[in-house]
Amino acid sequence: MSQVCALECPQEEPSGVDPKDLREALGNFTTGVAIATTIGDGGAPVGVTINSFNSVSLDPPLILWSLANSAPSFGAFRSNPSFAINLLAADQQDTCMQFARPSEDKFRGVGHRTGFGGVPLIDGAAVQFECRSYARYPGGDHEIHVGEVVRISVSDRPPLVFHRGRFKSVVDCVAQPGRG
Repeated sequence: MSQVCALECPQEEPSGVDPKDLREALGNFTTGVAIATTIGDGGAPVGVTINSFNSVSLDPPLILWSLANSAPSFGAFRSNPSFAINLLAADQQDTCMQFARPSEDKFRGVGHRTGFGGVPLIDGAAVQFECRSYARYPGGDHEIHVGEVVRISVSDRPPLVFHRGRFKSVVDCVAQPGRG
């Protein structure tokens, strides 16, 4: 439960929801697939696959995403004042998986260029948000990162999406409405 409530918050016992059940239920919500990137120690590019991305505000332009407190890249995102969110295109499933797995060099073989604050921007992404860190908040076993968007790059490439444990494309969702 949040520490601040606009209305009177009832004091209740924790829900007792099983994390596996919650994960399965959340899998029914179709999400975009993205890679958050920043710069780590010595200027090395750092990145991690995420699906916890959302808009916050248009004025100022703010977005948010979350990162597990146990993620190897946690320190890099915590210490760098800028980051990028690369919304992947439908044909970037391999790139998604490469950044989702532990690796010494997640950028091996992945084309990228330098963006705002020196952060890497992944070639071929459907959309890229270049951000300066605006705020961070504790969120259970994750930290919530809010970024102020300073630059946007948008392509006409269809996005990669994830639903019920499988990759999809927007074309799949349009071609088969109502089918998971």
